[in-house]
Amino acid sequence: MKNLSTLPEKSELLEWLNAQTNHQIFKVNAHLHTPYSFSAFKNIAQIFELAEKEDMKVLGINDFYSTDGYSEFNELALKHKIFPLFNIEFIGVNLSDKEKGIRLNDPGNPGRVYLSGKGLNYPPKLEEPYLSMVNQIKKEIVARVTLMTDKVNELLSEINSDIYISIDEILEKYAVDLVRERHIAKAIRVKVFEKYSSVEERYKFFEKLYSGQKPTANLNGIAETENEIRNNLLKAGKRAFVEENSKAFLEVNIIKDIILNAGGIPTYPLLADNNKGEYTRFEQDKETLLKELKSRRVYSIEFIPNRNDIERLKDYAMFFWENEILVTFGTEHNTPEMIPLTVQTRGHVDLDEELKELSYKGACVVAAHQYLVAKGEDGFVKTNGERNGESLQPFVELGHAVISKSLN
Repeated sequence: MKNLSTLPEKSELLEWLNAQTNHQIFKVNAHLHTPYSFSAFKNIAQIFELAEKEDMKVLGINDFYSTDGYSEFNELALKHKIFPLFNIEFIGVNLSDKEKGIRLNDPGNPGRVYLSGKGLNYPPKLEEPYLSMVNQIKKEIVARVTLMTDKVNELLSEINSDIYISIDEILEKYAVDLVRERHIAKAIRVKVFEKYSSVEERYKFFEKLYSGQKPTANLNGIAETENEIRNNLLKAGKRAFVEENSKAFLEVNIIKDIILNAGGIPTYPLLADNNKGEYTRFEQDKETLLKELKSRRVYSIEFIPNRNDIERLKDYAMFFWENEILVTFGTEHNTPEMIPLTVQTRGHVDLDEELKELSYKGACVVAAHQYLVAKGEDGFVKTNGERNGESLQPFVELGHAVISKSLN
């Protein structure tokens, strides 16, 4: 949208809103990865084409370590009359939790934590030394992926294949800003599909590449094949795996400082229940989790509901919202699988009306934060990380006015 600083002042916005007769709740997806990190979408334009088909009116870009997609995202949002939320995501470590063996929102790695920043400045602005820190993380990630690419080429040579995977080619063809192991899987899949047209030929090739392990994926399916490549070659314990350098993980408090410096809201992505109804130790009791997040000055959580049972999701989401914690929902689209933009829970179950309303209210808080910061004021959280007031409701009302006026 246009820079939010050009919108009317707060009192005028709220007065305008009160004069409206139609207070529509808009459809939201607050967490989407684009090709600037890794995405199911071939480009950002495809996101907005799908959003129009699904009547989506609020979208949040949420790439790993990158704000480089913001400008294009904003231009397309303006073109399609969609309100943009500007977010980012990091993977960090809490050393205290690691020492205690506590698993947070990464069930396989004690102390490892995903942390998002919601409602960053637009245009993006990050000061030193934080900008250099983020750029160094990207360099470490590229270095690791390069080593994994080298290992893949060794495996291809062992089976006498003439397929070759180049990090330069991956960066040129498949990655926009950040390169990840999923890009390696994509590059392998593309080259194999180009070379072998039949399922039988692909099966024989992958069986060799997997050291005799028989493929089980549908070898005409893009997402299935890429996921199996990643699981069989690139994950921990597999032959092309490279251990991550500790330099690629900033301590979580530094990540929070980076988010705050960029104008955003530090946000904990809540993994919640898996398909067995299990939770990580950190998340297993919502009341304890609430106290812990507040003690860590984190006043915002987000869910990727397609992981969760709808009743368990609702139990957690409503609990945190009722305790004045910001709650948002999204789909990520951070795998090769193309799923709808419409947020659903596990088993393709739609959000109920109460959760849809909550999804929109959460987006309103982020929109209000973006607006206030653009106006040079304190948003939902202040630059020191403390929250601005105790109630979500004033931000819901202001954000509703900001979104409605922007889309009007």
